[in-house]
Amino acid sequence: MPEVKRTIKLITEQKPIDEPSGVEGFPLRKWNIQIFLLNEHGEEVPATIFSKALYKLHPSFDKRQNQTFTRPPFKIEEKGWGEFDMEIVLSAVDKGGEFPIPHDLNFQSTRYESKHQITFKNPKPGLLAALRESGPTPGDENGLKKIRGDDPAKKKKRADKGIDMDKLADNLQKLGEDDLLRVVQMVHDNKTPETYTKNDVEQGEFHVDLYTLPDSLVRMLWEFSSERVGS
Repeated sequence: MPEVKRTIKLITEQKPIDEPSGVEGFPLRKWNIQIFLLNEHGEEVPATIFSKALYKLHPSFDKRQNQTFTRPPFKIEEKGWGEFDMEIVLSAVDKGGEFPIPHDLNFQSTRYESKHQITFKNPKPGLLAALRESGPTPGDENGLKKIRGDDPAKKKKRADKGIDMDKLADNLQKLGEDDLLRVVQMVHDNKTPETYTKNDVEQGEFHVDLYTLPDSLVRMLWEFSSERVGS
């Protein structure tokens, strides 16, 4: 059963406001929480893998205790004087399951962040498509769909090292689904800042420019693909 892991980030902001709280010694505060997804580079991106977020607040919020938001960043804004533990239930798209996240609302800092890892087991196509926006996913049928790069100087450089880049590209295209997934993982684990990759969500493709890969990774892909296709 394929699994995909993603990390979400909760950002909480709070500040006291000039309104009576009704409780001596505890100023009224305005607070908000937003939910983001972290991509493969650790950057914040919209959490489009979720269709809604349900915030389960303290019972003192009465009719506002349970609040649902359906658009990223699923921002909730409220007022209150007390700290409390809450639960945030995230619903994945394409009926991909519900994920309860514990959250500690506190007033120690005006802004703080918390991260949580979520595991999606056997995600359906709609959820997989959303997950591809933030990083590689297992089960991509097209795997390494496009190999590009035609710089003659780079071709000569790699040819001098005994690597036939055209042959490498051809070998990669011939790999089966499981082997392609291993190649995608190799690229992500060994790429450098100069490496060009792109996840084409609409087409379900993973693009890579072989000529931007480090020599060690090119050699790794050459040996792996040659062994698999019998070149």
